[in-house]
Amino acid sequence: MTIRMHYAPGRSDDSRLPHAFSSRVLVAVCLLLGAVNSAAWAAKPAPADEWKPPKLPAAVQEKPTGPIMQIAPIDRSRRSEVNAAAAKIDAMLQAYWAENDATLSAKTDDHEFVRRAYLELAGRIPTIDEANAFCNASSSTKREALIDDLLESPGYVSHFYNFWADILRLQERPSRDVWFEPYMAWVKQSIADNTPYDKWVYEMLTADGRISENPAAGFQLRDTGMPLAYVDNTTRVFLCTQIGCAQCHDHPFDRWTQQEFYKLAGLTSGIRYDAKQVLFGGMADTGAGSAFQKPDELIPNLGEIGFYVRQAIDDKKLDGGARTYLQMSSRMTSNMDDEFRLPHDYRYDDAEPLDVVEPGVLWGKIPDAVAEADNRTRFATWMTSRSNRQFARAIANRMWKKVMGVGLVEPVDDFQEGNIPALPELLEHLTDEMLRLDFDLREFVRVLVSTDTYQRLAVIYDPTSGVNYYFTGPALKRMTAEQLWDSLLTLVAANEWVYQRPTGKDLAPGISVDVSTVNFDQFVEAYKMYKQIRGDWQKKRNQANFQGLVLARASELPQPSPATHLLQHFGQGDRDAIETARQVATVPQVLALFNGWMTHAMLTPGSVIYDEVAKQKNIKGAVDTIFLAVLTHKPDAEIRRLAEKEIKEGVTPAAGCGDLIWSLLNTREFMFIE
Repeated sequence: MTIRMHYAPGRSDDSRLPHAFSSRVLVAVCLLLGAVNSAAWAAKPAPADEWKPPKLPAAVQEKPTGPIMQIAPIDRSRRSEVNAAAAKIDAMLQAYWAENDATLSAKTDDHEFVRRAYLELAGRIPTIDEANAFCNASSSTKREALIDDLLESPGYVSHFYNFWADILRLQERPSRDVWFEPYMAWVKQSIADNTPYDKWVYEMLTADGRISENPAAGFQLRDTGMPLAYVDNTTRVFLCTQIGCAQCHDHPFDRWTQQEFYKLAGLTSGIRYDAKQVLFGGMADTGAGSAFQKPDELIPNLGEIGFYVRQAIDDKKLDGGARTYLQMSSRMTSNMDDEFRLPHDYRYDDAEPLDVVEPGVLWGKIPDAVAEADNRTRFATWMTSRSNRQFARAIANRMWKKVMGVGLVEPVDDFQEGNIPALPELLEHLTDEMLRLDFDLREFVRVLVSTDTYQRLAVIYDPTSGVNYYFTGPALKRMTAEQLWDSLLTLVAANEWVYQRPTGKDLAPGISVDVSTVNFDQFVEAYKMYKQIRGDWQKKRNQANFQGLVLARASELPQPSPATHLLQHFGQGDRDAIETARQVATVPQVLALFNGWMTHAMLTPGSVIYDEVAKQKNIKGAVDTIFLAVLTHKPDAEIRRLAEKEIKEGVTPAAGCGDLIWSLLNTREFMFIE
């Protein structure tokens, strides 16, 4: 397969890209597997008793006819304001480049820009029609229009949901007795509604009640029973400050003391009620504060229902899921300010072990308006206050890295005195921009991707090199697992939205039971409704099922995906800790693209790329179609010659096209965002 050895990206030298998926060993594997698989999938008559490729689900072959989801519209009247803000960022960078004698990267052409824009803003590569529509347009403002269109598309919601899911550790079952679907649906809806970031965070930090009635409570329930871990995770996510070491001792590398850690914990240790303890008549423990409250003061009916549920399970009248359902229905957050104490082994001179700590913040002060409010309200108000610049600074740096590939502070969640920003003036300017935009994250991204700098070719940067990164263009990066999956899906499914996660409203009939007011019979009816709703949604998922794969966007699939799924092969985070997504290249990744069911789905009649290639009247048209679909540009003359030779030498023309598709999927140009 000569093309696998010689193929290089369209206008860029192939040596610009990292040496991943390109060794001669992998080329040889590609040659072997490509020939075997394409021959097996060749479109030729077969005996009746011979195994035949499975068919794609009919639902994914039909383009959607109605709106996918309701999304807050972009204000296009602000475009001149956006351009002015983008130009100011460019000007600051130009001064930085001049100071350091840095060379600006070349401008992207239309094919490169449309591919990057779709990947970065919609989470997938463009279709052939989308790419052609953009590249053939003559408007001088077509890049601005594309950016605005993508920012109010379902793809934007899906892509940025994936981004936040890795930060917020979104799992469907973070523990056996917490059901997170309503919370996950709420996160996704908040992105679609373009909820201001400060309001979004405030709601998560102060939410009371059960997830079914107040989905934002999911953020606090993610660390149920671990008040100290909650403090560490919350400051790391929203302030990008790591204080976890100070839980056990004064921080060895930063300014934080153990007492400061416990003062902050005193503000965030609102009570969490454990259903298991309640069921057995125990006490609800707040954790390190050693404060207790009788559970029946909160849920007076739960103990009685729990008794009957256990009895019904023993008598085989209910399945074991009823107990989990009861636990999930009773899990909740509620505020109870009480004394919080230092640990028993506290060893510093400024206090004694088990002393009561006065709740306090890490810097600044709690706003006067909430001085008399409950502790969680005081904490959330301080956190999200406009006067707390670190809150705005942290998210500005996060979004800068999301767009540019490298943060002005790295790691993005480790602001500390010794970790000096690469360009402090720009970071403070971006912080001012975040405040000017009233924490409108989408509008902030709109400004960043409208800069001339963002629209330059990607630059290779090795963070271990010790060399400064001058932001002369976005840093070259591999697709995330979710971008890869959604891009492959674009090559397969005409309708990538056959299945979407249920919303809170969809789930409400099965999860809104108030266990404090219902009797046992009413509880049983609610449980039956819950099971029915889950069954109905499973049937909807099955409409997109192909050989065990649900052909839907990554944001709509199980969170996280099973260990054998392509998403896991390519580094989807496990969601056990903050930002655990991986970018390491592995052999299973190569095999998944060579011989996985997702790749086979592309070569099945009814897939987008199969049908597009089948419509072509000659080999030249087939080659152009494959390159446009996979790489968003046509090949040059030499590459076209090699590609046509590949097809002609295939077992059949269809098999040769299959070889070419497999080849391009495994190039660095496909895997990386240039």
